[in-house]
Amino acid sequence: MYSRGKRKKFFILIPFIVIAAVLLFGWIVMLLWNAILPSTVHAGEITYWQAVGLLILSRILFGFGGGKKFGGGHGFRGNMEWREKWSGMSDEEKAKFKEQWRMRCGRPPVPEDQSKS
Repeated sequence: MYSRGKRKKFFILIPFIVIAAVLLFGWIVMLLWNAILPSTVHAGEITYWQAVGLLILSRILFGFGGGKKFGGGHGFRGNMEWREKWSGMSDEEKAKFKEQWRMRCGRPPVPEDQSKS
């Protein structure tokens, strides 16, 4: 277990680690932007500080994560709720649901004789 002194030192280091990460990611964003975008979409090259600003702006616009996972942050509980909902659907409701998602994803409808495979 951590002693109180070690824990306090760790919490003092957190702001420095965050600042170092932002600066490192800013450098990576600058390198990627300047390597890819000017030649593909004829965008101008950016400076290091513009890259850091772009990184901060994207975090503001798209969020700071909040500990959510890729599926919306529902975790195990959300997965169980979905399974319960799916198991409570009739075969016709399941088929209708699948068809709606096929249409949303731009896939053509599956003919009736192939949908039972």
